[in-house]
Order: sequence, then C-alpha cells, then structure tokens
Amino acid sequence: RVTKEVDSTSKEAKSFLKQQEKRQSATPAAFPTVSGVKRPSGMSSLLGKISSKKQKMSTLEKSKLDWENFKEEEGIVEELAIHNRGKDGYIERKAFLERVDHRQFEIERDIRLSRMKP
Repeated sequence: RVTKEVDSTSKEAKSFLKQQEKRQSATPAAFPTVSGVKRPSGMSSLLGKISSKKQKMSTLEKSKLDWENFKEEEGIVEELAIHNRGKDGYIERKAFLERVDHRQFEIERDIRLSRMKP
C-alpha cells in the first residue's frame, strides 16, 4: 500500500475526497461488527481532522505534476503519444533490442544443443 501526502486544496486531494464520498454513498450503511478492525478514535484522530497543515510533496511528485500541467497547457499530449509509439520512440527501441537479444540467445542455445548431441 502506498500513501501519498498532498495539499488539502489541490486538485488531486479534491478528486480523492469526491471518490471517497461516492464510495460511501454507494455502499449501504452497515452496523458495526466485531472483526478486529481498529477504527481511529481519540484525540489524535480528532486533531488530525482539525489540523489543516499543508501536506509535503516530494520533488519527484512535483516534477511529475509540473510536466503533466505543461503538456496540457502546450497541447502536446497527443503529439508525444504518437511520437513515442513510432520508430523513434524509446519504448519501441527497447522492445526491438529485447527481441534481438532474445533471438540471438535462441540461436546460441541451438548451437550449444547441437554440439552436445553425440
């Protein structure tokens, strides 16, 4: 499970809260059961809800968010997707090199196996 801390006023936080509200309204209210699940209670839970500290964002997350915003502002999302799928794209080159390496391995394996037979 991965936890991520974001600013409570960010788009991501708002969309997460909307998803949580939808999930809660979609599931019928059940009576509490004794299942060993610990619910947050007490002063720390209350303080956690009340405090409105800004959540920290890592440099990597910030860079990813900035890059996504830049792509949307410049309108280059589709262009990048098309370019990455073409022959000049990184993923295509990696797949090609992997296929070549696998084919070379099969050839070498066949040669080794042919030499082993009496």
